[in-house]
Amino acid sequence: MATKNPTPESLAQDLLGRKYEELGAEEQRVLQRVASGEIEDCDADEVAAVTMTLGDRLADRVAAVGGSWGFIIVFGLVLAGWMLINSKWAAGLGIMWDEYPYIFLNLMLSTLAALQAPVIMMSQNRQSKKDRITAQHDYEVNLRTQLEIVRLHRKFDKLFNKMGQLSGQVEDVAANTEVVVSEVGGVPQSSPVTA
Repeated sequence: MATKNPTPESLAQDLLGRKYEELGAEEQRVLQRVASGEIEDCDADEVAAVTMTLGDRLADRVAAVGGSWGFIIVFGLVLAGWMLINSKWAAGLGIMWDEYPYIFLNLMLSTLAALQAPVIMMSQNRQSKKDRITAQHDYEVNLRTQLEIVRLHRKFDKLFNKMGQLSGQVEDVAANTEVVVSEVGGVPQSSPVTA
């Protein structure tokens, strides 16, 4: 016997005890997937990559480089080299171009910070978007799992009830068989009873 696929409306009423129209968009989407038997595999990186622009990729790359130990070490060495070259010690060699208090270095560092901060914030915003996609997917998966567990519990309850009914019927048949056998006066030779 083929079972009819439930509708999202009937699932909402049966499993959640609410009307389909009263549910949020995420819950409706989950019920539609449960009703259709559809399985969705969602990767937040793939979803975000679909809408990623060149600027987004650049922001991610700048944030990855700017937030690494390699960048910190190289940047520290560049600053130390700058200060060494522009110290009073190097003045005798004639290669000093930004003497203490390193006004040009301050200008470059301020410019770097002014440019790098918004780029890193753009990357963080993109990561927040990925996190929201992941959280939404996790919520949908958890809700679907709960709904499927409720459906399975109800199916098992129906099966156990049916088994209880069948067990009762088997006991009735056994009792009736014993009555018939005792009335007939014994077990017929052609059908031996096994215990």
